Amino acid sequence: MTPAEARAALERLGVAGSEPPDLAEAALLLAVIDAPGADLAGARAHLAALAAEAGAVGGASVETRAVALAELLAGRHGYAGDTESYDDPANANLLRVIERRRGLPVALGILWIHAARAAGWPAWGVDFPAHFLVALEDGVRAVAVDPFARGHTPSPAELSAMIGRIAGEEAEIHPGLFRRMRDREVLLRLQNNIKIRRLRAGDLAGALAW
Repeated sequence: MTPAEARAALERLGVAGSEPPDLAEAALLLAVIDAPGADLAGARAHLAALAAEAGAVGGASVETRAVALAELLAGRHGYAGDTESYDDPANANLLRVIERRRGLPVALGILWIHAARAAGWPAWGVDFPAHFLVALEDGVRAVAVDPFARGHTPSPAELSAMIGRIAGEEAEIHPGLFRRMRDREVLLRLQNNIKIRRLRAGDLAGALAW
């Protein structure tokens, strides 16, 4: 698929005015534009394999579901946050994330949401400031997991520390920090990571292209 074909496919999704039918596939289309030479067929095959493996995973409670997904994504497939080259643009490109098994929280989170939904479990992005989280639900309770930290469930103290780093030590946790994101918003957050990195690198034309 060429970047032009990927853009055309994304435009069709935009005109439809609804949520993308497949969050991970939409993220791959965005990735093609920045990495046309990457292995799209291989990435799609990998997503299909993840979905099949997740579909065979059991988990009644939300806690067991979180553990099962962590074993699948972080354990079996080695996905984790890129702590060594965090600002590498490849960390926000799902094709490159699949190749490297490393990425930013939102890119990794898309894989978590993809696997959870393949297992038949409700999952969505959480618009937590400065650090994307994924919410998992079992029909009774929901928990937030950190895909960057291999699926760790942050404690209240850890969440407070995250907020404190951007809003000051006096900042407090409140329900508005855990707003449920639409899939379109997840994709926008993913692309904003690319835009910010281009601006930091002085690539104004590249940033405006998005």
